[in-house]
Amino acid sequence: MSKRDGTSRAHRTLAENRKARHDYTIEETYEAGVALTGTEIKSIRAGRINLRDSYAQVKGGEMWLFNVHIAPYDQAGYVSHDPMRPRKLLLHRKEINRLAGAVTEKGLALIPLRVYLKDNRAKIELALARGKKSYDKRDAIAERDSKREVERALRDRQRD
Repeated sequence: MSKRDGTSRAHRTLAENRKARHDYTIEETYEAGVALTGTEIKSIRAGRINLRDSYAQVKGGEMWLFNVHIAPYDQAGYVSHDPMRPRKLLLHRKEINRLAGAVTEKGLALIPLRVYLKDNRAKIELALARGKKSYDKRDAIAERDSKREVERALRDRQRD
């Protein structure tokens, strides 16, 4: 498959922020590139990235990603990167302005959901999300458990 015939290659997910879907209601998602150093991309390809408690924010007209831990690359030698440094996200100006407006007006947050490779470049799936209340989380857990029970009962009935 190539880009010329209109099809794209499958994305290889390297890291996922599973807790984000539990803590937030996802309104919209965006794809953003990330400005990385050589040792960072090598660590990401090795799957040594953690998205827990990370967020994105607009500073100085640019989108930045905070609290993402990318472990230092083992074979880097003396030149390595700071694991917790803020990283610039690559988005179009219109997208940055739209997201900045949504975050300030509506009380939404920008949360990275996953990191994946697309055409050999690291991309972040960024979500415009609204925080869930604790009772919403409990409802979601109860709904998931009841659905699991129904599926289990159906499976058991089919076996008999």
